[in-house]
Amino acid sequence: MDVYEAVDSRRAVRAFSDEPVSKEVLERVLSAAARAPSSGNLQPWQVYVVTGEPLAELKRRATARALAGDPGDEREYPMYPAELTPPYRDRFSAAAAQRYAALGIEGDDPDRPMKIAALNSEAFGAPVVLFCYLDRTMGPGQWGDAGMYLQTVMLLLRAEGLHSCPQVMWTMYRKTVGQTVGADDGLALFCGVSVGFEREGVPRLRTGRADVTETVRFIGV
Repeated sequence: MDVYEAVDSRRAVRAFSDEPVSKEVLERVLSAAARAPSSGNLQPWQVYVVTGEPLAELKRRATARALAGDPGDEREYPMYPAELTPPYRDRFSAAAAQRYAALGIEGDDPDRPMKIAALNSEAFGAPVVLFCYLDRTMGPGQWGDAGMYLQTVMLLLRAEGLHSCPQVMWTMYRKTVGQTVGADDGLALFCGVSVGFEREGVPRLRTGRADVTETVRFIGV
């Protein structure tokens, strides 16, 4: 797949089929993704690939917490700034409205938070979830490296005909995830990435992006 095609076709898919993903494909993707940029070549990411019965059990446990109204574990890092200002707040609100309307959850639904949490904890039906951790001694630069690494993983998944959905939501259930993967206490969960083949026959959401003139300045050109 052409790189531009991979970038253009990558989106957060929230409806996966139960078609299995082979270990061979996952190993090929993750081996190639190791070439992602890494300041000082620290390669700070630690990835756990969960599938099969361990993933099914994790989903059951996390979904039970969601449906019980469990607010989740104390966050180790903020998902968003406490105060979002325009244009960021406007982009966030528009995307959220699109996203959950496509999933059949209306903004005025009183059970909206619980329903959203339950859908996320099911990994949208994905047969594989990658959990990315970083050593707690790492700083903002290494968290940036992890973002570049995961983007590389997601683009390589497209080259294999697969889709993905990065989910910071899993940090809400980091203790449950940690028990499943056996992560060392010295590691902090960055996010999970659901992986699989897109389920046919469901609405396909593609959120908008700001025009390049809003985010890029050319100087000296």
